[in-house]
Amino acid sequence: MKRGFLKSLFAGVFLCIACHTAVAGDTTPDYASMVDTRMGTVGKPGPNGLASGFTFLGATYPFGMMQLTPTHFEPQRGIVVNQISGGGCPEMGNFPLIALSGRLDKSPNDMGSFPFYKDILASQAGYLSLEYKDGVKCETTVSKRSGVVRMTFPSSASEGTVIIGSGVCSTKLTNALVKITSPTTLEGYAEGGDFCGYQTDYRVYFVAEFNTPAKVQGTWIREDMKDGRLTIGGSNSGAYFTFDTSGGRTVEYKVAISYVSLANARENLQKDNAGRDFEQVLADTRAEWNRHLGKIEVTGDADRMKQFYTHFYHTLIHPNVFNDVNGEYLGADCNVHKTEPGRDYYTTFSAWDTYRTQSQILAVLYPKESSDMMQSLVDFAEQSGGYGRWILANIETGVMHGDPTPVIISNTYAFGGRDFDLKKAYEYMRKGALEPRTYSQNVEVRPGLSNYIEKGIENASLCLEYTSADYAIGQFAKQALGNNKDAAFFMNRASNWKNLYDPSTRWLRSRHNHDMSWKKPDDDWREATKENYFWMVPYDLETLIDTIGGKTAAEKRLDSLFVRIDAGYDDHFFAAGNEPDFQVPWIYNYVDKPYKTSAIISRILREAYDSSPSGLPGNDDCGAMGSWYMYASIGLYPMTPGVAQFCINMPQFSDIKIHLPGGLLQIKGGKDGQYINSMRLNGKTYNSAWIDWDMLKNGGTITYKASAKPNKKWGLKK
Repeated sequence: MKRGFLKSLFAGVFLCIACHTAVAGDTTPDYASMVDTRMGTVGKPGPNGLASGFTFLGATYPFGMMQLTPTHFEPQRGIVVNQISGGGCPEMGNFPLIALSGRLDKSPNDMGSFPFYKDILASQAGYLSLEYKDGVKCETTVSKRSGVVRMTFPSSASEGTVIIGSGVCSTKLTNALVKITSPTTLEGYAEGGDFCGYQTDYRVYFVAEFNTPAKVQGTWIREDMKDGRLTIGGSNSGAYFTFDTSGGRTVEYKVAISYVSLANARENLQKDNAGRDFEQVLADTRAEWNRHLGKIEVTGDADRMKQFYTHFYHTLIHPNVFNDVNGEYLGADCNVHKTEPGRDYYTTFSAWDTYRTQSQILAVLYPKESSDMMQSLVDFAEQSGGYGRWILANIETGVMHGDPTPVIISNTYAFGGRDFDLKKAYEYMRKGALEPRTYSQNVEVRPGLSNYIEKGIENASLCLEYTSADYAIGQFAKQALGNNKDAAFFMNRASNWKNLYDPSTRWLRSRHNHDMSWKKPDDDWREATKENYFWMVPYDLETLIDTIGGKTAAEKRLDSLFVRIDAGYDDHFFAAGNEPDFQVPWIYNYVDKPYKTSAIISRILREAYDSSPSGLPGNDDCGAMGSWYMYASIGLYPMTPGVAQFCINMPQFSDIKIHLPGGLLQIKGGKDGQYINSMRLNGKTYNSAWIDWDMLKNGGTITYKASAKPNKKWGLKK
């Protein structure tokens, strides 16, 4: 998902972070240190408008509530408590913090006039260290629902000031309040904001404390700043604390948030932080990241390993926990709800992006957490009237198009996340797909549904999104509920893609609603072109290929797409940086040319990705692109909505160990830039370019023999 905020941010001096072991003498890899959170924070120069990852720089916890980071969009405003990874346009960025050497001499107003940080000293999973121009060093780390900022002031400074903006965020606020409750504590709230032009009027509370008392406290609003004033409200407002920092004193700031109440934020801080200092929180969080990232062990080139674990890290940021430690959360109906014991409630569902990649990998590795995520989507639908397609906090933003949430739920069930209300999940799938003017809050679930039902068409890319959703709903009806009648109906309705096929051009295109005549070939392709979206029939590729003249014709069309791999929205070539093209490299498997799948994936990984801050070809979109990189690297891609099967390509690592809930899956013999000469599954020859999840979910061994020249006979068995 890309929205055109294309600035090369976070420029500066970047220092290399060496990989090391967690404890001296311990041979367990420190995966957290292999992660470089700078990757994806800067856009590539040039005309391609997709090439910015929009990942955030700072510290977060696996699926955690908080992100302590400089906001991607206005880093001069300091370190904020919440930020989307890879979203592509300003959002959230609440309660920014700035530490300054000396005393504050004028109002910070909107906090927009402060200098950028000078250097990034360290940027790893769960940890960020920055140095500012006045010599102040700021470090951040987090736990599940709270965070800690450690500020070290220069020894030459006798005083240092910490500024916290309550009425400042990355977008426009409608209300805010801050109250200083002692020389070491403060609390407040903010409400308002937007996301990609859509209003997101959420309220978020914070409670914070310092580890040492301040000598001066005060508040400001716009240009009005007063020492000793303890409460202030409104936009462009906040609080400040000045400390005695003689001798290079260190000050720690602990903060927790809640979207329910101040009391819950206070309880989150007390129970989540549990009296730990910065070093203890960092050690605990690093251990948690190592536990999660260690679920997949790869061996190979050090730079490729850094890329892999950074993309894996991005995959594990969202969806993120939204309920407080006591189980309470603000629902889509704006009422306070409580989770069942042992469950968490999640938010930040970038569904149009993540249904293609991330949902499957989370189900494979985290069946418990992914089940809770699906229950969260079901609960959201019950509270709002229908499924959302881009949920932020407790709000359906309406960003992007299609009906992607049923695909996420169907994918999750197929790949092993099954502990959620299946009947209710299907009830809202069916409602959104069959009842026009079904709404999720104030956003229509399927715009144009009447036309889609009556005539089998909609605007081209929207129609293809609906057909993928229909196929996934059919698979869910069949697999989860044994409802073969509904399954047949929805999977048959997925054939509506055929209504877009123009035999005179052999392309898919939009039709005019009134008389079914053809629109212009390039009309109605959302964030792409006809060349990109043509292949988005992953559930019926064999029919699509036959329709345009068979495998030879399809191969030529694929070859012409891959002349370039860096396409922008309006380019007629492959766009490595955008979701509609994600599955296309594996379509060579369907035209009996699996060696070309391996070749093009190797090219994409070498030419479109690298380990620099501008090393992503497009928005990460809450782990969508990170997940794609992981699949490409291990040689398995989930092609079909709601179907637990992978397409195969040559892995990029020689030794891969995936610790699945059902057992250890080992993948051996991969080699970047080479082809699959042969493959063995658990010691037996395997000659298909597809493999079912059921064959892998309890572990096993895949062994490849690589070759510099393609074996054109491998992988041809259906």
